[in-house]
Amino acid sequence: MTTSKKRNIVVIGGGSGLPVILRPLRDCNVEVTAIVTVADDGGSSGVIRNFMNIVPPGDIRNALVSLSLLPEDFLKIFQYRFDSSDEFFQNHALGNLIIAAMTEMSGDIFGAVQKLGRYMMISGKVYPVANVPLVLHADFTDGTIGSGEHEITMAHKVIERLSITTEAGQQPEPTSEVLFAIDHADMIVFGPGSLYTSILPNLVIPIVGRAVHQSNAKKVYIANIMTQKGETDHYTDASHIKAIYHNVSDHLLDYVLTNTAIVPEDYIDFQKWNEISTQVKVDTSEDKKLGVVPITGDFLKLRDQGAFHDGEKIAKELLEILDNKI
Repeated sequence: MTTSKKRNIVVIGGGSGLPVILRPLRDCNVEVTAIVTVADDGGSSGVIRNFMNIVPPGDIRNALVSLSLLPEDFLKIFQYRFDSSDEFFQNHALGNLIIAAMTEMSGDIFGAVQKLGRYMMISGKVYPVANVPLVLHADFTDGTIGSGEHEITMAHKVIERLSITTEAGQQPEPTSEVLFAIDHADMIVFGPGSLYTSILPNLVIPIVGRAVHQSNAKKVYIANIMTQKGETDHYTDASHIKAIYHNVSDHLLDYVLTNTAIVPEDYIDFQKWNEISTQVKVDTSEDKKLGVVPITGDFLKLRDQGAFHDGEKIAKELLEILDNKI
């Protein structure tokens, strides 16, 4: 008796959005590869990056946890963030320190993450998009420029174009494993996550952008639930697509998934979630003009006085696309 080969789904992104769909996809009959941005320079990741000159570990940590089959009690320890007043440990996640230690021991972030993935019994693969920390650069519409993910986010300005370099100002080189995963993908998923600081930092690496464009995989963009202050104010789902095309390449996407369930404003704590602004609206006619198939529905999950994607519903839609039912 023969068994059908599992299809390959590559998910590209970073931040807190990526794990939302990694966990449900992990439990489906597919091979999942997470390609994770390495441009983060804020919080615990930024401190470790600056002190040790290694790839920021936070987004990688979250991806590993999402795909891990270890008991939840262990994962809670790995995710534990120190609440100490100690100058060094304060706000550091234990997993970030473990990733940093393993990177220092092996001298290679990619090898360290693969080894840690085996220890954590992950179902799938987690690949940093590059082996060295990268620096994101933004040209703003007001003529100013910004460098560094944190600086760009805090500027709250409209971004005209992004680029990315190594800290030495050179063009980044993705690992061969990243390019292999893209080339052999049956589906490539972008997001959910911040358009300009989680998704595009991967795609504006020229070699990665070209590989994605040339891939025969079905390409799906998951539009954010809410816009981000200064970055994507008043963006529709089509506006996100146009930004990707403007920064990377036209005709890069096949589908866009957009939530149409109404986010109740009286539920959202805009002080707690102070980077969000208004709900992203769907523009199906513009989506179609861009050559992208719009898929709309209730993909909303309300929790902690915030608006998030329902990962289970998103995974179901992705499998429908993969099975040619959409």
